[in-house]
Amino acid sequence: MSAVHVVVPEGVHDPGRPSGGNTYDRRICAGLVASGWSVHEHAVPGPWPSPDAAARAALAGVLAKIPDRSLVLLDGLVASTVPELLVPQAGRLCLVVLVHMPLGGGFPGGDVAHARALEGPVLASAGAVIATSRWSRRWLLDTYALPPERVHVAEPGVDAAELAEGTAGGGELLCVGAYTQAKGYDVLLASLAIVRDRPWHCLCVGTTAGDASFVDQLGSAAATAGVDERVRFTGPLAGADLDRAYASADVLVLASRAETYGMVVTEALARGLPVIATAVGGLPEALGQVADGSRPGLLVPPGDPWRFAVALRYWLTDAEARERLRLAARERRASLSSWSDTTDRVARVLTEVTS
Repeated sequence: MSAVHVVVPEGVHDPGRPSGGNTYDRRICAGLVASGWSVHEHAVPGPWPSPDAAARAALAGVLAKIPDRSLVLLDGLVASTVPELLVPQAGRLCLVVLVHMPLGGGFPGGDVAHARALEGPVLASAGAVIATSRWSRRWLLDTYALPPERVHVAEPGVDAAELAEGTAGGGELLCVGAYTQAKGYDVLLASLAIVRDRPWHCLCVGTTAGDASFVDQLGSAAATAGVDERVRFTGPLAGADLDRAYASADVLVLASRAETYGMVVTEALARGLPVIATAVGGLPEALGQVADGSRPGLLVPPGDPWRFAVALRYWLTDAEARERLRLAARERRASLSSWSDTTDRVARVLTEVTS
């Protein structure tokens, strides 16, 4: 039996803090166990990726208890911030870092140069690095000059789901993502204001555990834009509640400023929902293409409410275009990766790095 110690941020199992990274960590741990691995999960408390002294001490304590020559898979939100703890362990432990989001690419309140100075040495000391998209792998190789043979891709999987029926007018819009500026909710609201002459409703599903001040601004911003009666913020949804949100939607809208992959895109495609999103990071990769080269959605530049509004208006006013995009989304649905595919890729990296 193969054994691996998995180090993740505390809260990975908290339904009140849904995120793509948390879902990925949970599914990989479960998948490895199902494949016969012995998985020892270590949830480290602290405000990752901005650890305080207590968080650093907690991680140091976890690492100290892991036996010599053990295989350790670390969530990058933890690993990439503490080279003083991880780099000295590289000679004792076999470290593999799972990078959900390259911290050196910048995050709210972060210093990019400082983040890269921390992340670079950690990734260089690891026996292997797993990125969640081809875009992310390229970014890591370009930024940190890592050996290409040590940087791998295991894109997120998606569960099979029932097709969403959709409505004739296409006006049921769904946005799924944390209520943060990075997810572009301000851009989305401004775009919706531009197309308020069209019939639509927008359901915004996301966690409020991030920037509380930004969350407070969303309601007033919707009111200022004149769309507050047509936009609803539900907070986080999971399980059957989230399934119902997808089932009642016509299209996923995502105005993100940055995305490493965009798991909500494939979750929408699994239900045959087209996607209107920004062409950032790994989002075009997640959206993908169908056999004739067309996309099951529309991509626009980030941070531009007018361009996003043009895409929304095209979707809302052109019935033939909606049907083409729906057909493409249903075709793309058949080529999506499963979580067992993702687990297999991760397991292969873990096996290779210890052989």
